[in-house]
Amino acid sequence: MTDKRIIIDYIEYSSLEEMEPMDRELALAALDARGGSYSPYSKFRVGAALRLEDGTIVKGANQENNAYPSGLCAERTAMFAAGANHPGVAFDTLAVAGGNGDTVCEMPAAPCGACRQVMAEYQRLYGKPLKIILIGTHSIYKFSKVEDILPLIFDSLVVE
Repeated sequence: MTDKRIIIDYIEYSSLEEMEPMDRELALAALDARGGSYSPYSKFRVGAALRLEDGTIVKGANQENNAYPSGLCAERTAMFAAGANHPGVAFDTLAVAGGNGDTVCEMPAAPCGACRQVMAEYQRLYGKPLKIILIGTHSIYKFSKVEDILPLIFDSLVVE
């Protein structure tokens, strides 16, 4: 038996003002994207903003449906919109903000497992790390790659 550890490195900011201008812009876009949330059931509004390598920002918001689980998370809404409308343009950074009603969580809300796996797929597709920014009112986390929020990524079915 061998005892192993997974170590996750990330940057923690205490405010938007501490962030680099491009990351701050993306974080503000994610906060703004919450306005497009359709969440009458959970009341948990999530916004995502995805910066593509060409500088384009694509927003997404969670969309719920009475026929659960027919809705879609903000992260996947943004990523799928980018994939459909900007094919072949690599993803650079994804920012996510969530909270109840008009209030953003104090600590960052983390993406669900399905969203993390989709992030991993696009990261593999484009062959470059996808940075992730998770926004809370008291802390903001920045991760340099998907493996930092999804250790042991499922990728054993690589299609060539």
